[in-house]
Amino acid sequence: MAFQPHEKEVSEFVAARYIGEWISFTRNGVDVNGTIFKIMDNSVIVEISPEDAKEIGAASNMTVISHKKYRIIEA
Repeated sequence: MAFQPHEKEVSEFVAARYIGEWISFTRNGVDVNGTIFKIMDNSVIVEISPEDAKEIGAASNMTVISHKKYRIIEA
């Protein structure tokens, strides 16, 4: 028996996001900038600099951020 996937409504904010977009967020009291690498339903994977990764204690230069926790950097 297979379950059919249900369509989930996507907010306008999430629908407007794109790969490579610059965002800003705060982690462990440090302001970090990065680019969106992958967009998921509830979060994005962000590529940050190795220096920022080390400063916030991330295991790599990729980190996951909830859609509720970042801001768009206007170009």
